[in-house]
Amino acid sequence: MTYFQGKTVWLTGASSGIGLAMAQQLAEAGAHLILTSRRAEVLEQVRSELAHPERHQVLALDLSQPEAAAAEAKTALGDQVIDVLINNAGVSQRSLILDTDMHVYRQLMEIDYFGVIALTKLVLPRMIERRSGHIVTVSSVAGKVGTKLRSGYNGAKFGVIGFMDSLRAETAASGLVVTSILPGFINTQVAHNSLTGDGSALGKPDPDNAGGISAEECARQSLKAIAAQKAEVVVGSGLSKLAPFLQRFAPGLVRRMIAKR
Repeated sequence: MTYFQGKTVWLTGASSGIGLAMAQQLAEAGAHLILTSRRAEVLEQVRSELAHPERHQVLALDLSQPEAAAAEAKTALGDQVIDVLINNAGVSQRSLILDTDMHVYRQLMEIDYFGVIALTKLVLPRMIERRSGHIVTVSSVAGKVGTKLRSGYNGAKFGVIGFMDSLRAETAASGLVVTSILPGFINTQVAHNSLTGDGSALGKPDPDNAGGISAEECARQSLKAIAAQKAEVVVGSGLSKLAPFLQRFAPGLVRRMIAKR
């Protein structure tokens, strides 16, 4: 993927799952990576195992505090040019609306929605000034189709797709590229780390995600779409890949299917 050769790519959620697979493939493609997640020691281990580890840097941030994270990043990065921002960090949910505390909804929004906005706003002025840059957000099929047990996650992902659509429209004349990636079921630890009604982690697998495509394949398809400068792409297989299409053309059918699951 020559598109990434020599580019500085800031990748959040880089320590596991889709983000880790992206980091490995981007490093192989010749990108210079800024790796972000919460734990610096884990990121250092990731960096050390990437191709050309000396090219990459670690920037640990807690995106559950978006404004503080953005301020810390601004200080750490200074005038460094960011060619591509990939907003990949996120947390999912597995709890009924009746059983979910308000603070859990707020945590989902802080990480999955406001975190994207905070980092995007940080890099946006320089990109517009340079008339060059690519902003990517890894949303979800859950941002197009609402399902059970994911009300807060769905809300955040629906919101971030709307934000990206607005960003694309506002920067159309500025030379920027804006891409939304919508993964379906991906075989990662996302279910284990999903928040339950009280905010604790689920700590067990989800049959839907366990049956999905690998993180490596998801990263490959996603990076291919980014390199092609696509506006929006659904990544996955089976029903999760078809769901946004069905939602558009047969919404009643989708509602009935979801209610029965």
